[in-house]
Amino acid sequence: MGLQAGSTANLPPTAGINIDIDVTAPQTATDGRMKLSKAGVELLVLTFNCAKNVVDVPVFGGHLRDALLGQDGLPELVVMSLQEIAPLSYSFLGEWWLRGYYDAFGQALNLAAAGQKYTLVKGKNVGMTALLVFALCPERISGTVEEGEVGFGAAGMGNKGAVGVRVNYQGQELTFVATHLAAMEWNLKKRNANWRAVVGGLTFEDPRVVLPGVFGERPATTRVDRLGAGERSMPLERTGSMDSSEEEDAPLLSPPSTFSLDSDDTPALTPEQKRRLQDISIFKPTSHLFVAGDLNYRISSTTPPPGSAFPSFDPASENHHSHFFSRDQLTQERLAGRTFHGMSEAEVTFGPTYKYDILDSPEGAVNEAAAADGSEVPWKFASHRWPAWTDRVLFSAAEGAEVETGVYGSLPVVRSSDHRAVFWRGRVPLPDGDKKLEGEVVGKKKLPVDIDVWAWGRRQTARRRELVVGLLALVWSTKEGAVFLGTMAMVGMGWWWFAHGGLL
Repeated sequence: MGLQAGSTANLPPTAGINIDIDVTAPQTATDGRMKLSKAGVELLVLTFNCAKNVVDVPVFGGHLRDALLGQDGLPELVVMSLQEIAPLSYSFLGEWWLRGYYDAFGQALNLAAAGQKYTLVKGKNVGMTALLVFALCPERISGTVEEGEVGFGAAGMGNKGAVGVRVNYQGQELTFVATHLAAMEWNLKKRNANWRAVVGGLTFEDPRVVLPGVFGERPATTRVDRLGAGERSMPLERTGSMDSSEEEDAPLLSPPSTFSLDSDDTPALTPEQKRRLQDISIFKPTSHLFVAGDLNYRISSTTPPPGSAFPSFDPASENHHSHFFSRDQLTQERLAGRTFHGMSEAEVTFGPTYKYDILDSPEGAVNEAAAADGSEVPWKFASHRWPAWTDRVLFSAAEGAEVETGVYGSLPVVRSSDHRAVFWRGRVPLPDGDKKLEGEVVGKKKLPVDIDVWAWGRRQTARRRELVVGLLALVWSTKEGAVFLGTMAMVGMGWWWFAHGGLL
């Protein structure tokens, strides 16, 4: 690699980019990618777990170049979902501490853009998860850029969580969500619960402000308080009780009728009130929705036993990675109606994106030949984790529209992370005047779980906890903290010396 982060050296050649083609699209370009229609707006949505490191600008820009420079030119919008973007101390203290991390991705993007310039329209984080929205023509974004967040880490803090941004681009609303779900093989049900917490808790306005006086005082506990711990909220149309097996298997997408939150005195909502609540959720019917992140779904609920056969990138191998994808938890759970309800994903043909051990030399690397000639970073899969497709991009089209996939693939391994970046590139239609729905709740786009009307208040409390934890972590685990402690020690020693007659 050799290049330092922040360098302005020439872009290195890209190698090893994995491309997944949506075989259901109508036309195929001569280079193997899908030929997109000219109508609508072209997007690139990328997700990357940064492992708390500043990205190497020339290297990441080089890898991003092939994804960015498509046959139809540059995408108009580039959206980055970034997990573990920085150490906990910086992430919890807020955006000012993350500027350098944001800037590095902006530099890499513009380095890859071959002379054209993207502008950062919005950068927003919840703890260690950030969402960056870049535009070639930011003047095409009108109105207020909306934002929302939810934390489901320890005590509701943002070591795990989701952040959302909604923009109006040439009359079409686009909703983007970046998220980082629970880790570890055995945490499947917790990941599903995290998703329900995203749907219920990530709103773009406070529900109690949108519908003032409707919900009264917050109960001491409700089931939505326990979503992050593995318990799900009741779907909108259900009012009876179910046992745990019924809850786990029950489909959640169905027409809403009444709104309930485990409290007998919670009022039923009118159709207009329910519409207003859905409009501030991520499932607004007139908005296209993209969810990208380190979703952490694995191919097993246990760690691999010694000597396990791992996925291979050799197409001729009996262990080629395509033979392992049938074990993918996200696909299984989504198709069973237990997570990512109403979301779609392009066909996955790239290899596992986690967990990589980066080696110092090509010897013993899976990609020994490519590493020896310098075209790739030497790596092997970590022996204590099943390789998995943890990093994904899913979407849900606006009511009455379709999302068109061009490319769904992964970028090469980099030294700074044990994940590969994954990107989706495609096109979404713009509104067609008379066919615009004006927020009507019709057809298939429904809320899979209740809106958590008290999530905003709990998030404010968790944010105060984050500031305390962030300050403590800054003092005890960073260079800035060491300087502060050293300064305070010197001041204390000076005061002691002065108090004990040091000037005599």
